[in-house]
Parts: sequence; C-alpha cells; structure tokens
Amino acid sequence: MATIQETIHQMGRQARAAAYNLAKLTSDEKNTILRAMASAIRQRVPELLGANAKDIAAGREKGLSAAMLDRLLLDEARIEAMAAGIDQVATLPDPVGLVLDAWERPNGIKIEQVRVPIGTIGIIYESRPNVTADAAVLCFKTGNATILRGGSEAIHSNLAIAEALAAAGVPEHAIQLIPFTDRESVAVLAGMDQWLDLIIPRGGKGLIETVVSLARMPVIKHYDGICHLFADKDADQAMAVSLTVNSKTHKCGVCNALETLLVHREIAADFLPKAATALHAKNVELRGCERTREILTDIIPATENDWCTEYLDLILSVKIVDSLEDAVAHINRYGSHHSDVIVTRDEAVAERFLREVDSACVFHNVSTRFADGGEFGFGAEIGISTDKLHARGPMGLRELTSYQYRVRGNGQTRS
Repeated sequence: MATIQETIHQMGRQARAAAYNLAKLTSDEKNTILRAMASAIRQRVPELLGANAKDIAAGREKGLSAAMLDRLLLDEARIEAMAAGIDQVATLPDPVGLVLDAWERPNGIKIEQVRVPIGTIGIIYESRPNVTADAAVLCFKTGNATILRGGSEAIHSNLAIAEALAAAGVPEHAIQLIPFTDRESVAVLAGMDQWLDLIIPRGGKGLIETVVSLARMPVIKHYDGICHLFADKDADQAMAVSLTVNSKTHKCGVCNALETLLVHREIAADFLPKAATALHAKNVELRGCERTREILTDIIPATENDWCTEYLDLILSVKIVDSLEDAVAHINRYGSHHSDVIVTRDEAVAERFLREVDSACVFHNVSTRFADGGEFGFGAEIGISTDKLHARGPMGLRELTSYQYRVRGNGQTRS
C-alpha cells in the first residue's frame, strides 16, 4: 500500500500533467465544463446533504462552537449558492491570454506581456466546504490544476463536492482532493515544490504559520481578519450603528466580520449607548477599554490581548480614541491588514483614513462584510490575501494568473 507521501507525490505528478492539458482548452470549452459542474452540484443535493450531515454530527461530538458548526453547515440554499457561484464564474471574462502590454523595439522585435496560468496550485483550508468548489472552479477557469487539502471536520462534504466537480467533464486530475486529514499531508504538500508552483493556506493563524514555515514554493497568506470600524466625530451615528451591527452580526464566524469598534471621544458618550443597545439585541458581548467602561458600566474590561484577537464569535472589543491619528495607529498596530472602515461625513478625513491605513481593503461608510470576492464582482474567491506582493485583498481570477513575454521577430540576431 502506498504511503501518504507516495500518494500525494503521485497526485502532484498528475496535477502537473493536467496543467499542461488545461492550457490547451479554449475559454468556451472551460465555460461549458463549468456549467456542467454547476449542474452536477444541483443534481447531487441529497448526496451532499447526507455527507454534510456526517460532518455536522462529528463536529457536535467534538464540541465545535456554534460559529464553527455554522461555517461547516450545508443546506439547500448554500448548495444552490455554490452552484450559482460556479455559473457566475462561467460568465466572467477569462483573463488567460489577455495582452497586458505590447511594444516594438527599434530592431523590429515585437514583445507582448500576456496573462498565463500559474500552473499547479495547492490549497490547504479549514471548515467551510464551499471552499472546495470555490477554489476548484477559480483554478480551473484560469487553467490551473489544483490539489485541495481540506480540514478533517469537513472531509465527507469535501469529498462529495470534489467528486461531483470531477465527474462534470473536467480533464483528468485537474481537480484532486487529498483524502488524508493528518498533519503529515500538510507537510508533504508544502514540500512538493517540484510539482506545485504555489500554495495557498486558508484557515487559522496556526495553520498559516505552519505552512509558511514548511513551504518550499511561494505562499499567498490569508491571515486573521481583525477588522475595525472607526466611528469618527463627524459620523452619521445612525449609519455607524447600522454598519457596526451588520459588520459584527451578519455572519460573525468569517474573516471579514468586525472585531474592534473604535469611537472618537467627542461622540462616545452619545454614540456608545446607542451602539450597545443595538449590539446587545443581537447578543453581542462587549469588552471595553477603561474610558468605554465609564460610559457602558456593565461591560467586560478589555485586555491587551483583546485588541489583537479574531473572535469569530459574537464578541466585540470597544475602544475610545482621541483622533483619526490614534485610530489609524491602533489599526496599523493591532490589525491584520485585512479590512477596516471609517464612518464619517468628512470626505477629507475619510481620504486620509483610506490612504494611511495599511490594509488590503479600506472602506468609507461601508460594512466590512463587503470584503468579499463575490461582492467585488469577482464571482467566487480563493481567499482574501493579506500579502502585498502578487495578490492583495479578495483573490479572483486575475490573481490566479502570472504572465509571460511573447517575443516575435523575423530573424534578428544580437550583435
């Protein structure tokens, strides 16, 4: 019987061969297969629900939190959303083959810079089974073969989704899911640079740091979502309350959920009771700085650790700041460079915030929940990169391509 290492290396060899075959497909051929994938997902709803039920039952036995179980859950609406996302990707322009630039040299040589697939991509992720479909279809659309390694908590769901996708006319081995959930499989995948061109970890900080420490190929990181909302002194307070509640409670177990509320001292006494009332109605636990607790006397004291915690739960830390400068400094120190928002009527202050906050996504009067590939018009997303090189923010199709130079001439030699 083959070892885990032998099995995964064989998958790598197969992925490399599949990537060369994917490069031969036209955009129309890829889109036809994508639509077939969406149909396969819709046709297999009972199987997907059955597989997910096994994962949910196992998760309950393990004592997973309500937020984690929600991330894991598939129902008919979420399965349809998965299929609709695939259909949407089929309608998006194919970036492969796009000419980014073109010029002619004095000697007559013509040069084009053209988008091409990266090649083979490994994706390691946790919890949400819809990532299996999102990652696979985005890689497929851009001509990349992919090897997926999901978390143990979603293994049955992931296998069922991958099987449905692979049965939809996809070239052999273009989409492969590692059936092992032990830690060894992560180490093997991260060390397989002869077969993988890129690896993308999606999950908790521990997973990402493990992959970064082991990887022998480039890594695009999807770090914590420690997202902030700053209610400026010139904020529309009703809007600020609405955006705070939406950013925190619309779905609290995701990376673009709000984790820290910063409030300008000039509006704190008026604004904080309004925000607290709305948040308590949604069962949000508040943890505040000393000045916040002078106004909201019944909330829990915030510790230094709270400012750098991604709760992924109905918990929100709250801090009063003296100025825009203090808010920006707090975000740049404690944030994860993911998504942060200012609520203000002052356009000049807003522009300073957008310019000075060092995050992948910065918003003015918009919920952090819009930090999402689908909401940006990218279709599904591979993740939200907190890196600065190659890809930053929601990763759609363009971020899964590289480029090459195509040089044409008529016999020129260099003297």
